[in-house]
Amino acid sequence: MWSWVLHRITGIAIFFFLLVHILDTALIRVSPEAYDAVMSTYKNPLMGIGEVVLVAAVVYHAFNGLRIILVDFWAWATRHQRQLWWGVLGLWAVTMIPFTVRHLMFVFSEVGGGN
Repeated sequence: MWSWVLHRITGIAIFFFLLVHILDTALIRVSPEAYDAVMSTYKNPLMGIGEVVLVAAVVYHAFNGLRIILVDFWAWATRHQRQLWWGVLGLWAVTMIPFTVRHLMFVFSEVGGGN
């Protein structure tokens, strides 16, 4: 049940991110000054944390999508859905922990005036 709920939530969140991304990128054709203003608002630590959340959603959605493909096409996967979901969570954690540490180090070094 939780894998189904999280898959839907992450899918909807990714859709809305892509919608906003397309709209803010389209601003460059309408008004380069407006585009620059919008892009400058993205350069803050809150948006850096939002990027971590976005990557977490994409990574979970991708790994769980692969699990769903396995369950749909192979009978052995249907019998092992719970173990596969724990595998998805494990892969997600192994992927996200190093990314989060590295990304937030970069985001907050920019705040302190570092490289």
